[in-house]
Amino acid sequence: MSKKIALEVITTRILELRGRKVMLDRDLATLYGVPVKVLNQAVKRNIKRFPSDFMFQLSWVEAEFSRSQIVTLKQGKNIKYLPFAFTEYGVAMLSSVLNSERAIQINILIMRAFTKLRQTLLNHKELGIKVEALEKKFGEHDESIKAIFEAIKQLLEPPPVKPKPQIGFHNR
Repeated sequence: MSKKIALEVITTRILELRGRKVMLDRDLATLYGVPVKVLNQAVKRNIKRFPSDFMFQLSWVEAEFSRSQIVTLKQGKNIKYLPFAFTEYGVAMLSSVLNSERAIQINILIMRAFTKLRQTLLNHKELGIKVEALEKKFGEHDESIKAIFEAIKQLLEPPPVKPKPQIGFHNR
């Protein structure tokens, strides 16, 4: 590989669409060093290798959304073709379709990026569970502490002054 591609660069190109982590054909083509048209032609020639859980085509709304998130086209330019989104499995299958040394090296990096992302999400999920448990635990303590402070405040307040009964003869 002529250029070193950082794992972080690849990780930033992984998007979430339709509840899946995917990479768009234009980003993959850039990483593989081939035109998008060449990548898509190779995929179409081997379409049986790419079922719907490996690859899907974006809708116009998704395409516009992805374009606004990752500015790729200049202002005033329109998308001519709907891009394809490749899941982790689809990216792995691309290595058998694009048979070059660069494709193999990039695929290894992409697989590592997906694995790193999955591990990061797992760690965040575990951290979220721990924080939730702490909130629950200390939430109960908060109620107890509030009750203790209320009791202390009541003890510190002077007792209410009762009117003294008058002694002697009263004319009502």
